[in-house]
Amino acid sequence: MTDQSDSSRRHSSKVVDGVGKSAGRAMLRAVGFTDDDFTKPQVGVASTWSMVTPCNSHIGELAEHARDGADRAGGKGVIFNTITISDGIANGTEGMKYSLVSREVIADSIETVAGCEGFDGLVAIGGCDKNMPGCMMGLSRLDRPSVFVYGGTILPGKGHTDIVSVFEAMGAHSRGDIDRIELKNIEETAIPGPGSCGGMYTANTMASAIEALGMSLPGSSAQNAVSNDKRDDCEAAGEAVLELLKRDIKPSDIMTRQAFENAITVVIALGGSTNAVLHLIGMARTTGVDLSLADFTEIGKRVPVVADLRPSGHYMMSELVAIGGIQPLMKLLLEAGLLHGDCLTVTGKTLADNLAGVEGYPDAQEIIAPLDKPVKTESHLRILYGNLAPEGAVAKITGKEGTHFRGTARVFNSEEEAQAGINDATVVAGDVVVIRYEGPKGGPGMREMLTPTSAIMGRGLGNDVALITDGRFSGGSHGFVVGHVAPEAFDGGPLALVEDGDVITIDAESNTIDVAIGGEELERRHAAWQQPAPRYTKGVLAKYAKLVSSASTGAVTDD
Repeated sequence: MTDQSDSSRRHSSKVVDGVGKSAGRAMLRAVGFTDDDFTKPQVGVASTWSMVTPCNSHIGELAEHARDGADRAGGKGVIFNTITISDGIANGTEGMKYSLVSREVIADSIETVAGCEGFDGLVAIGGCDKNMPGCMMGLSRLDRPSVFVYGGTILPGKGHTDIVSVFEAMGAHSRGDIDRIELKNIEETAIPGPGSCGGMYTANTMASAIEALGMSLPGSSAQNAVSNDKRDDCEAAGEAVLELLKRDIKPSDIMTRQAFENAITVVIALGGSTNAVLHLIGMARTTGVDLSLADFTEIGKRVPVVADLRPSGHYMMSELVAIGGIQPLMKLLLEAGLLHGDCLTVTGKTLADNLAGVEGYPDAQEIIAPLDKPVKTESHLRILYGNLAPEGAVAKITGKEGTHFRGTARVFNSEEEAQAGINDATVVAGDVVVIRYEGPKGGPGMREMLTPTSAIMGRGLGNDVALITDGRFSGGSHGFVVGHVAPEAFDGGPLALVEDGDVITIDAESNTIDVAIGGEELERRHAAWQQPAPRYTKGVLAKYAKLVSSASTGAVTDD
């Protein structure tokens, strides 16, 4: 073997070239490398395949298609795995504390494998909430030519149902509206096969954001999980990495400030998940781009919500796929001057170039409204400030819940306490449910509150109860909900000082969240407050709690 000067092999050549690398080549021969393969750029394919969740159960096959695409284009594809967890399974349990933590573990693991093995480029395939931003953070840290592939959306269940239908059916059963047989029927039919949860929940939100960011091939975010289109997308991604290697186009060339603004714009237009705020800020900080909560407010002033998609709307992602996905929407936004068309993408072309030949939506469709007749004239993602959230909080207010809520605090120190209070009717109309000590450090892990919000909906209190927390919400949560309250209660934030009966006002027009307590009283309560002991002292949750930043800065661990 002789050293190669090909710039597209600057990482792998250090691992396999020359007499001194004979041992490494010997190892690779045992996994299928030939003499010719040692002269090719190596493309690592990060697979999130797992039996843990239907979101990722098909990704093993997709990874093989990505590898084959890289091989056909003149590279050597190498598949490796990273982890995934299931929010849908873990929600409402202690295990959910590992969910946001998994984002950091995924980023760490991709960086670790690719950094060790000397891959020249990467394809990462994600299919569930945390493994998508986790993949993106890993690719960003490495900054080698890369393409992200979305695993695709699930199809609707019987009766137009999905995973949120099951959670809300649980609440309806608790109230006595449906019996055990009806609940079991929904349980058995709502999840018909592989793919990510079917509404504009966090997975489909983040897939759309990453495509708008320019890090996925056009159309990747709006394809059914089991389809020829998705297999073709994976093969094309493997091929695209070789072209990126030739042109030395890296994530840092694509993931610019303007590209993140494009991602925020598309998330707002689609009515996407509040988790996009946390993840996009986290991804930006990893990339070295200055992005803050204030950017969501500023962009939200000029971008309308135009998608009638679940959880607040009617339609599912598979129905948006059927009318053309998000590409026609992006073209509309570009023509309206709401996107930066000169941003580079993984095609090697600009966003405007990619959209040039895209056709509009069919005339008869009702999923995407015209920009001049939107679902909501401004963003549904509201960044709130006030004496309860000096660093900010994030609400998803579509307008269907109203824009103002005033009620009395019903305080719980954990998700489990709150769930019990909802189920036993302790929570009543007019309450503001406060769930605290569930933040990044306090949880630790910032659990999603899908189970409590679904129970509130299932009990018919969706219009009469608000919920605020230093935890997060699932993309499937809806109702008058405010999360990411910062500083979190564990750090002595004002949420820790709220007592039952305090009057809380949430205003999504003035973007404020306040408790009716004077400054002197807040100071008195703070002086009497004692920080609780950490819930975990060993293991990954304890490490995370020691390292993690505030939700207002993306809850990252490498800041």
